[in-house]
Amino acid sequence: MANVASPLQYGDPPRLGPYVVQARLHTAPAGFVYLGQAPDGRAVSLAVLTRGAAFDAAARDRFITAVREAGSRDRQGRRGWLARPGRARGAVLEGAPEVLAFTGGGAPWVAVPYAPGRPGAERFLEPVMVGGTFIGAAHGPDFVPYWLTDRAPALPGPARQRRPLTETRKRVLLAALALVLLLLLVTSILLLLLFGRGDSEPQPRQLPPTVFVPTPPPTPETPEPQPSPSQSPSPTESGQRTPGQSPGEDLGDGSDL
Repeated sequence: MANVASPLQYGDPPRLGPYVVQARLHTAPAGFVYLGQAPDGRAVSLAVLTRGAAFDAAARDRFITAVREAGSRDRQGRRGWLARPGRARGAVLEGAPEVLAFTGGGAPWVAVPYAPGRPGAERFLEPVMVGGTFIGAAHGPDFVPYWLTDRAPALPGPARQRRPLTETRKRVLLAALALVLLLLLVTSILLLLLFGRGDSEPQPRQLPPTVFVPTPPPTPETPEPQPSPSQSPSPTESGQRTPGQSPGEDLGDGSDL
């Protein structure tokens, strides 16, 4: 079967695992085959189931079993006992290419070396479609799987991002306990600084209250002059004085009035 590369279409995966998807090589009822490039630059063939085949457990199991059996080749180059022609489920394909990488799960895919003109990863899509029974080829009407109408590629879901780190309840309680202990330590240090010094050192003796004693005003050195007291007549003196005569005035000798 000749594989002609065609451009990628809407819905095709940009990459599968470490492989970069470059073009379409083959379209089968059970899946798609892509041309990819490995990290070392080597060309690879990638097979992906359709979304309908990947949702069907039996079809997905046939694809995964064929890939695993192809990769479980022993040292002598022989395959398992299931390698018999006509076996539909679990059959090992004769001449299947070497499996480079494989991913199972809900959206399995396989990578094999790409060689132009030789069978590639599309060989693993053949067992997905039921083409016979355990007793021979199927007879009667053609068997059409119910999932054949869902033709979208089965792509792996987005990579689960790591959840942001959240503190557990135990860590929160430990942090709160450490904070309380730190507050108690700081409070103890402040109390020691405030009251510890007063308890260790003797209290200073209180001074007696100040008593203010009034003092007399200062005495001047030079006494102030005071008026002499007026002379009063002695008790021996009697009579009336002559008007207009002052004491000690001399009246003269025999002068008449």
